[in-house]
Amino acid sequence: MNKFMKKSNDMANKGIENKEGGPFGAVIVDKEGKIISTGNNKVLKTNDPTAHAEIVAIRNACKKLKTNDLSDYILYSSCEPCPMCLSAIIWSNIKTMYYGCTRKDAAEIGFRDDMIYEYLKGKNKNLINIEQLDRDECFKTMEKYKQIGGKIY
Repeated sequence: MNKFMKKSNDMANKGIENKEGGPFGAVIVDKEGKIISTGNNKVLKTNDPTAHAEIVAIRNACKKLKTNDLSDYILYSSCEPCPMCLSAIIWSNIKTMYYGCTRKDAAEIGFRDDMIYEYLKGKNKNLINIEQLDRDECFKTMEKYKQIGGKIY
């Protein structure tokens, strides 16, 4: 087994044993193979539905490195990422990711990532009601950010 995938899986097991959340772990390494951060699912421990393993590992890495750009790093995850985690991986500029289990494997034990993937494909639109409201006022804040030279990331 790849040593970083093993560490990722070990993190998943640690989370289960500590009753912190689902069976998911993640590791971020640099190009020389040094572990920068780890994470496991902490949804139950923190009462935070965004505390997935990949998000925890990304937050830990960014805090440690004092950056929001992880373009020079590699992510190993014990499972294919959910849409939220995939988005966070992309936003953090990670270009290479490896995963163990598939989202179908996660679905087989009761996790519901696929319903979000289906929603993003234009299916299952009853999942959430989304409506635009007060764009003009909200857009003024965006324009203000642009005018002050806010950093685009």
